[in-house]
Amino acid sequence: MTDLHFQTAIKLAELIRRQETSSLELTDHFIARIEKHDGDINAVPVRIFERARDDARAADAAIARGDSNLGPLHGVPMTIKESYVIEGTPATWGHEDQRNNIGRADGLAVSRFRAAGAHFLGKTNVPVDLADFQSYNPVYGTTGNPFDTDRTPGGSSGGSAAALAAGFSALEAGSDIGGSIRNPAHFCGVFGHKPSSGVVPLSGHELIEGVPDADLSVCGPLARSAEDLRVALSIMAGPTPREATAWRLELPASDRHNLKDFRVALWPTDDAAPVSQETQDRVYQIGEILRTAGATVSDSARPAFAVPRAHSTYMSLLQAVMSSAQPADRVPGMQAFADTFDPSDQSGNAVSARASVMLHRDWIRHDFRREKLRRAWDEFFTDWDILICPQMARHAFRHDHGPFAERTIMVDDVEQSYFQQIFWSGLITNSYLPSTVFPTGPGTAGLPIGLQAVSGIYQDYRSIEFAQLITEQIGGFTPPPGL
Repeated sequence: MTDLHFQTAIKLAELIRRQETSSLELTDHFIARIEKHDGDINAVPVRIFERARDDARAADAAIARGDSNLGPLHGVPMTIKESYVIEGTPATWGHEDQRNNIGRADGLAVSRFRAAGAHFLGKTNVPVDLADFQSYNPVYGTTGNPFDTDRTPGGSSGGSAAALAAGFSALEAGSDIGGSIRNPAHFCGVFGHKPSSGVVPLSGHELIEGVPDADLSVCGPLARSAEDLRVALSIMAGPTPREATAWRLELPASDRHNLKDFRVALWPTDDAAPVSQETQDRVYQIGEILRTAGATVSDSARPAFAVPRAHSTYMSLLQAVMSSAQPADRVPGMQAFADTFDPSDQSGNAVSARASVMLHRDWIRHDFRREKLRRAWDEFFTDWDILICPQMARHAFRHDHGPFAERTIMVDDVEQSYFQQIFWSGLITNSYLPSTVFPTGPGTAGLPIGLQAVSGIYQDYRSIEFAQLITEQIGGFTPPPGL
């Protein structure tokens, strides 16, 4: 079958059930793809091919026996972000000193995908500590974008998105605290879903077993179709075994099934993080398609909060998480650096410095500010079903592994600070909202441009449904040239 490697996971599962292909044939096909094309891309550095073949043979045997309890992904080979735990494989998070951090058993997400019938070809690359818009580290090296390997595939789920775009895997799972699912989906032209916080457990996505879930951070799926996102989210979501003693999750199905039924607000750019004209144009183009379809569209509707204050709140809460693992001997130096800023200084550096050493009572105050933001979003989403906004200011940029403080990004010939790009992710992350990034096709440079479709809290299937419907109009995933 032509382009078997670019079929959706749902379609591949259907072909296996109908015995139009076997799980082993499909697994060997993906393995051959990785062995042939992954040299310069370097998306799948952790490989468990023989185990995958054994799992595929077992899946085919179940089909031959006529087993009736097959999962929705029965026989489908996939990959998963290196930060997840698979028995017998390392979870280094890109840290050299964690090379021997070998999983003793499959983590929760991996176990759930296995229970749904999938099996694993390997694990995909990440940046150190999952903390960059690029995916490189001293353990596995650098991952390139399949559309141009001189450019980043994004981060931190960069290997995940690159593997999907290159046709190395049927499905993926990543994690997101500052756009780490959405940014790679945008850069690589695939779909990615950041779930509402608390919907998908973080258990099994860890360096140290038993670490409590971090504030802001979520796990979620990446795929080549919105339909695959829907299935993968249904597999990943739900309480941990401890929580399941007392509660269950019932995410509502989408209440909108045609584009004309949606009420959509457009947020194409913002002074806090101006985006390229080409990216803005994509937002407006989506708006025009929606208007033509009969949807209600606004260019001006916004949640009722001050954007700079909202971003400062996010950056404070984010930095509190990211600095929490710093060794004790570094804290005095961090405090001394924070003390160099005037208390009234609200620059990004000042906010981050103070947040890295904030007291718990200060965290509580930021959390209270976040609750006000969440209520503003609740009110906004009583009038609007979807917000369309950028994920980042531009398409994928060239690799830049210099010191973080010296990095910049050019946006329409205007230099921006590197981490200014986190604005569009944080706008959504801070209030725990669901967001689905969907591809809008390549830009003039031949590189993908994705946009966020955001909905109200726990309306995850609504944003995924919107992504499916709009990409049925504009086209979805487009393979990289030459692959």
